[in-house]
Amino acid sequence: MSSQETLFDSRAFRRALGNFATGVTVVTATAPDGTRVGVTANSFNSVSLEPPLILWSIDKRSSSLAVFERARHFAVNILAADQIELSNQFARPRDDKFEGIAVESGIGGTPLLPDCAARFECELHQRVEGGDHWILIGKVVRFDDFGRSPLLYHQGAYSMVLPHTRMTRKDDGQPASSAFQGRLSHNLYYLMTQAVRGYQSDYQPRQLSSGLRTSEARMLMVLENDAGLGLADLQREVAMPMREIEEAVAILKRKGMVADADDRVLLTPAGVEQAEALWRIAGEQQDKVFARFSPEQVETFKTMLKAVIALG
Repeated sequence: MSSQETLFDSRAFRRALGNFATGVTVVTATAPDGTRVGVTANSFNSVSLEPPLILWSIDKRSSSLAVFERARHFAVNILAADQIELSNQFARPRDDKFEGIAVESGIGGTPLLPDCAARFECELHQRVEGGDHWILIGKVVRFDDFGRSPLLYHQGAYSMVLPHTRMTRKDDGQPASSAFQGRLSHNLYYLMTQAVRGYQSDYQPRQLSSGLRTSEARMLMVLENDAGLGLADLQREVAMPMREIEEAVAILKRKGMVADADDRVLLTPAGVEQAEALWRIAGEQQDKVFARFSPEQVETFKTMLKAVIALG
């Protein structure tokens, strides 16, 4: 063995690799005898668009390897930002990693996890030896894009996506817009809609970084800790079509954040925790935007908004 190999520090190498932030996936498969497996992996990557190929790698010592060797298909479930518990569930040894999860059945009986950021169903294209791992290349035959913010992994810790500050700066050296010249500068409806757009440009990405869709976040925020709302009341508060409300409630139930009680939707303890996190984000954004105004101006603004809302 050379001196260079002797001095190679595997732990330091792993730490250095940890500087590359990755997404987090759970890769699932079903053997011909019906045995299901799922492993948490951050080695997922794209390979080719034509044909559509992706890859990931599995440790040769993994107890799940035998199933992946026998299965003709596998699925890559890209986890959303609020699925840390799901990542941990498939990362730790246990008799049934799918316990308590309402999985769907994909191609070849492959388990598909709910409420992910995206899912890729693949047929095994090639298996390549790579040191102490096998590199599995899959041909994507079907995929789902749910548009949720993904869960990230960086330096041994979970993280999440937020827009870079340089990408959200308004002062880019360009001349000021002429949008407020003429009659538009006196049209209150136009000014209100533009104000909402400006407010959301920074706020909405932070809200979405929770892994929740806008409809789900709204639902949690309108539910008080100790009181529930019926579907009709929810529709009035969140101003969304009933179909979207029913879908959001179903998803939040699966996540264990809301529950039914006497025809009302209630927050669970997990829902209270998530709602408080969303309200912190909302409060920080409000403080940031309105810091330049006096408390009196802010109160007057609230009074005017409430009066306009009451007209509806």
